[in-house]
Amino acid sequence: MTTDTARPRADVPEPIADTVSPTSRRLRLSLRPKAGQQQKAGPVAYLLLGLAALLSLFPLYWTMVAASTDNTRVSQTPPPFLPGPNLFKNLSAAWQDAAMGTALINSFIVATTIALSTVLFATLAGFAFAKLRFRGRNILLMLVIGTMLVPPQLSVVPLFMMMTELGWGQKLPAVIFPTLVSAVGVFFMRQYLVEALPDELIEAGRVDGAHSLRIFWSVVLPVARPAMAVIFMITFVHAWNDFFWPFIVLDMTNPTIPVALTQLSAGYVRDQSLIMAGALLGTLPLLVMFIAFGKQIVGGIMQGAVKG
Repeated sequence: MTTDTARPRADVPEPIADTVSPTSRRLRLSLRPKAGQQQKAGPVAYLLLGLAALLSLFPLYWTMVAASTDNTRVSQTPPPFLPGPNLFKNLSAAWQDAAMGTALINSFIVATTIALSTVLFATLAGFAFAKLRFRGRNILLMLVIGTMLVPPQLSVVPLFMMMTELGWGQKLPAVIFPTLVSAVGVFFMRQYLVEALPDELIEAGRVDGAHSLRIFWSVVLPVARPAMAVIFMITFVHAWNDFFWPFIVLDMTNPTIPVALTQLSAGYVRDQSLIMAGALLGTLPLLVMFIAFGKQIVGGIMQGAVKG
């Protein structure tokens, strides 16, 4: 028998010679980031971040400048760009003319209650829609999502009649009760728990004999903490700045911050500096909250992103 001599196959390409020099290879490896090492931002990144920060802070700075001058100076062209001497005078006038003390307390009660209830109910409903199996689950979820398509203005008349029948006219429960939970919060929490909560954790809890509420308290809440922080922050800010519904059911003797600010612009000639002073008073609590809890909120969001 004759054996064929080894011949190179036509369908196998020839190995390409490595044309990269050792110096270029070492330079490329030195520029590659190591594991766990953060890349340093360049001057362009710092320039863009500084520009974004200035654009974000400019409305707040302009509010302070307008609140520290008089109405004549604010209306001039060009407007002032440096603070004036009347800041504390305008803040005191706005505090007295618009009942800002009562408005701050009412806004804090309304926003905190709505945010906490939304976080609780949205987490419960999101857990049920994401991980529990029951009849009609998809239909109920579609109904919840469908409520987001209905404009809030269509429900003003029946809601106002309902609050009047309950005896809550001109009272804070009339503002709190219709917004105890939101469809956006339920849908957001459902989508988060579908990805972030493994089914194995729930099954392990079932094997240990835990019921659904026990699993919710011991398993779901620790996993959902980052999403809960996001929902609380968004809902608190939205409830604090809400104007439409509180303006309908409340009066000037028991207002929230947006309703109280309308008292400052009720005159024939609007005092823009006084209005800006009231807006600054209404913004300061939100700034304090973000300064105090911003690190925890951002940390929770980043923790949820890493888990995802």
